[in-house]
Amino acid sequence: MAGMTLPDAPWRARPGLDRLIAALDGAGGMARWVGGAVRDSLLELPVADIDLATRFAPEEVVRRLEAAGIKAVPTGIAHGTITAVSDRTVVEVTTLRRDVATDGRHAVVAFSDDWREDAARRDFTMNALYADPLTGELFDWFGGLADLAARRVRFIGDPYRRIAEDHLRILRFFRFHARFGDAIDAEGLEACVARANDLMALSRERIAAELLKLLVAPAAVQVVTLMEARGIFRPVLPEIDALGVARLTELAAREVAAGVAPDAIRRLAALVAPATAEAVGARLKLSNNDRKRLIQATAGPGDEGARALGYRAGIESAIDRLLLAGADPRDLLGWDRPPLPIGGGALVARGLAKGPDVARTLRAVEDRWIAEGFPGVDRAAAIADEAVDQALRSRRNA
Repeated sequence: MAGMTLPDAPWRARPGLDRLIAALDGAGGMARWVGGAVRDSLLELPVADIDLATRFAPEEVVRRLEAAGIKAVPTGIAHGTITAVSDRTVVEVTTLRRDVATDGRHAVVAFSDDWREDAARRDFTMNALYADPLTGELFDWFGGLADLAARRVRFIGDPYRRIAEDHLRILRFFRFHARFGDAIDAEGLEACVARANDLMALSRERIAAELLKLLVAPAAVQVVTLMEARGIFRPVLPEIDALGVARLTELAAREVAAGVAPDAIRRLAALVAPATAEAVGARLKLSNNDRKRLIQATAGPGDEGARALGYRAGIESAIDRLLLAGADPRDLLGWDRPPLPIGGGALVARGLAKGPDVARTLRAVEDRWIAEGFPGVDRAAAIADEAVDQALRSRRNA
């Protein structure tokens, strides 16, 4: 891990950041980088989202940004968050806060100018690291640097209190451990096990968002195995059992062998029995496309081959089905689903009357074209000629 200052990571040179820091008086100690960008830079990982904490009140943040010609979007101004867009670089700017009241789902906050108070309300020590935007000096009140060096996800202060403030932190504890962790923090684990029923109070959308991120984390299989064994899923997803974990373990090994990236919906399909997929998708309020994938993922590989399945079901769904069935999906990697070179109009031009015969014959043409391995236009035309001749003969003989 890097030394005791923030490394000069590539994201720090993004256009517009200097102007943003100047607008929020970074030189005067009024703004600091915080959260994931600091954590991931110290771990030498790519940084996606950039967060800046500031002592300025939200209204003053907006005023200063606009005066500097930086777009200010009040995405969460009631909770102190402004989205700043500076030369196309997007940064979440949040006023320092302290919790006034929490109920496990929502927090009432008051704005603050105390850095330590703001850090104390965060979830894990590794997420409560701040950095001076100019010098890179790090600020760590709760041992986050040591935990980061040890790859230990640890709650700030009392784990039970942190979980009572926001029940989603139970799932976040496991997700962060699956992404960053080495040896699991025993105190945090026991608190999550003891308070697992608190997950029932959360919206299913929040549960789904955390679960889907967890399922593609590097140590997802090991962590999900632990979660199932300790009863974490039982209150909200009782469909996940030891058999599902075994299927997930097999699927993850197949993904690696085939060179296919992990996919959250595919992995969820392995975790839940096929008969429960529809109910789980509805309960988690997945998108219509994701629900369809979840339900279809265990439909089997078919008997026409990988590319035929890819053509009929779509490449994404076909890869799901092949991997979950233990079949090889590599024929689909990098393959583009070709369009059928012949349409209904071409069959009419060959003498078929418009109507059911066209649709029926076109299906026959498509089936043969697929069976022959998606040949080009000339062969497709020959297939169409033969199919139309056969259809016309059948009509005459009827």
